[in-house]
Amino acid sequence: MIVFMAMLGRKFFERDTIKVARELLGKKIIRIYRGKRIEGIITETEAYHGTGDKASHASRGKTERTKVMFGEAGTIYIYLIYGMHYCLNIVTGKKDFPAAVLIRALETEAKPLLSGLASKNLVVGPGRVCKFLKIDKKLNEKELSKKTKLWIEEGIEINPKKIKKSPRIGVDYAGPTWSKKLWRFSV
Repeated sequence: MIVFMAMLGRKFFERDTIKVARELLGKKIIRIYRGKRIEGIITETEAYHGTGDKASHASRGKTERTKVMFGEAGTIYIYLIYGMHYCLNIVTGKKDFPAAVLIRALETEAKPLLSGLASKNLVVGPGRVCKFLKIDKKLNEKELSKKTKLWIEEGIEINPKKIKKSPRIGVDYAGPTWSKKLWRFSV
């Protein structure tokens, strides 16, 4: 039996991207795939904020690939890296301002997070997150919702002292100003 809880609405994602990226930690991501529920607690995110952010896909403006980032908050942005791994992003902020949060890691059971113990149930890396959740390009430009069978719910509360801020991964090409931004958040 699949149990549906209240999901995070568009208002949650219409806020500042950095704040959303931090506050997604501890939230539960749900995917219904072939009638089965797959879920995890978000444990790592990265923020990408505006055309000025040289690490963002939107830094070159609105293109066929990036038009989704200019859309409504709460929209799913999926892209392929290395020609083989999908990455899951959620559009944030106001419409026409390109911003999104990349989901980098999940905890597949909340108990270890709650107890503070190291977990063997981690899904680390954006490509592995999509593989675990059975996500591909078909969800690109769709809204997070029960209709699309991918949404985010309240999860567990994370003590702000346990949140680590660090530079984003793999964005050295963006130069020191943008590659050193502490816009990667993890538990």
